[in-house]
Parts: sequence; C-alpha cells; structure tokens
Amino acid sequence: MVDKPSNETFIPHDATLRQAILSLNNTGAQIVLVISTNGSLVGTLTDGDIRRGMLRGEGLDSPVASIVKRDPLVVPSGMSRESALQLMKVNAFTSIPVVDETRKVVGIHYLNDLILPSERPNKMVIMAGGQGARLLPHTESCPKPLLPVNGKPMLEHIILRAKEDGIHHFILAIHYLGHMIQDYFGDGSQWQVQIQYLNEEKPLGTAGAISLLNEKPDIPILVSNGDVMSDINYGEFLNFHMKHKNVMATMAVRLHEWEHPYGVVHTNGIDIIGFEEKPIARNHINAGVYVLEPEALNLLIENEYCDMPTLFSRLNENNLRTIVYPMHELWMDVGREDDYVAVNGNS
Repeated sequence: MVDKPSNETFIPHDATLRQAILSLNNTGAQIVLVISTNGSLVGTLTDGDIRRGMLRGEGLDSPVASIVKRDPLVVPSGMSRESALQLMKVNAFTSIPVVDETRKVVGIHYLNDLILPSERPNKMVIMAGGQGARLLPHTESCPKPLLPVNGKPMLEHIILRAKEDGIHHFILAIHYLGHMIQDYFGDGSQWQVQIQYLNEEKPLGTAGAISLLNEKPDIPILVSNGDVMSDINYGEFLNFHMKHKNVMATMAVRLHEWEHPYGVVHTNGIDIIGFEEKPIARNHINAGVYVLEPEALNLLIENEYCDMPTLFSRLNENNLRTIVYPMHELWMDVGREDDYVAVNGNS
C-alpha cells in the first residue's frame, strides 16, 4: 500500500515560504510537494530546506522557487514498499514521493509509518518553577505548568510530545507550589517515562537550576521552559545539534516579523534619500528550548541565578561555539492571559 498525500501537502510552484510552512504544520508530513500548473512534480521542500533558507535571510513571503529541491529522488508506483523503504534508509530520507510516468504524484512513502522512534538516552530538563505572576489569578493556587490546556496540564503536553520523539527521562526543576507538580507526575510511571526533580530553594532562572544536578550528564541534554507549547520535533533538534562540529549549545529560535505601521523616511541630515512604505523587520527570537553539551554546565555556579541567554553569553565570551535551530513549527510561549486563552483554543 502507498499512502495518499493530503491535498495540503501540495503547493503551487509560485507559492511562498509562508504557504509551505502552513502545509508542513497542517499535515505533519515533514515534506511539501511543489507542483507545476499541469500537475507534475517540480520538486520538494523539507523542514531542513526551509530552515536553511531562513538562515540565508529568506522571509515568509519569499518564493519557494528560491529553495525548492528540484528533480528530487522519487520512486515509481510499481516499486515495492520494502524496496522504497530500503532506498529511504540508504539516503537518510524520511519520506519519498511516488510518481507515475508523467511525474504526477500518486502517493508517498513515510519512514515513520513503519519505524517507531527509538528510545534516546538524552535527558530533558524542564523549567517548571516559575510563579507565573502574569497569569494571576489562574496561578494563585496552581503552578503555571499545571494549568490545563484542553483538559491536560501544559507540562503534560510537553512531556508527551517529547516522549513521541524517544525522550523517556525527564528532570523537572520545581519551586513555586512544586509539591503539586510532584504529586501530579510522581515518578512518571503512569506515562511510561522516568521523572526526577530538582527542588529550587530560591528561583534560579532558566539555566541556574541545572547546576543542582547530582550527576552531570555525559551526553547532550535537552532543556525547555515549562510554559512553551510547541510541535517541535525534539529528535530532529538533537540531531541538528550533534551533526554540527564543535558546538557547545544550540538555541531553538522563531522568525518574528513586525510591520512598521507607518511609511519610513530615510534622511541624511535634512536631505531625503529614500522612502520605505511600512517596512517589515525580521528577527529571530528565543523559543525557550535548548540543547546543551555537558561541558556547557561548567559555566554555571551551583545554586546561583542564571538565565539561559546569560549562559549562552558566557559560552561566547569563552570562544565556545553556540548556534541556532530555526523553528517553523507551531509554537506559543504561554506567559500572559491572552496567550493562555489562545493556546486553549488552538492546541
């Protein structure tokens, strides 16, 4: 059997990156099929192609033609599923289009349909100790990570999402009403995962709590804020970090676009030298998810406050390489009332 792609997997050859990202997010297929006006396959786009394009400076309204992978590897409809999967493994592909003799797509093979993610040895530290003052009165008698999102605590959503990508060992840093978090999750056995706790006697920031680890890790660790709701693939994030050489830490970032509400006048002294009508500023913002090498923890002082940007700055000051992982997946930092209302409507 060949899986039939959702209609949303197809985008026209003159589509934008915004449309490609919307397709990826809606289908979860990790591949977009770019189609010509006559319906034949022009090329493909994957998560990696889009991230590389964003790092080169492409914006959400850039055409996909600038980054599409033309003449991608495809298989004929007559090829067996087993042969196609072997071809995918050899080429390290997660999906491959199936086409007819006119290069029209008739199906698609997905590696994940047959291969479950293997359990990863990496641990994941989740910062769940914040007071959530901006979400009062919701957090008056409930820690923010336990606030329900569509019937489940947001922290449970994070753990289950990571479990799907092979993460089974979690360490929760707790402080404000931490006993409630510990009572709810226990040792994690209810979710077939292992959960341990770091008890902060005082708030230590988004990195400082890691200094309380009794056993220092010997492989990279994942770190996440406890109020970040996202469809990030943690396995791919780890793979991205590990395939880059001499990297001490990786920060997941989101492209944020802001349109100036007014036309901008460029001047030199009193002379007008140009105009921009409502220009769009593009910046990468911190998404609150990280991968750290064990050596990065040497720059933390035990039981001393340190936020994650400060740790990254310390690494840079010591000439240690830090990189970004551009995200396009659904993401929300649930820090304010309107964020909380929105995530309950969208997740």
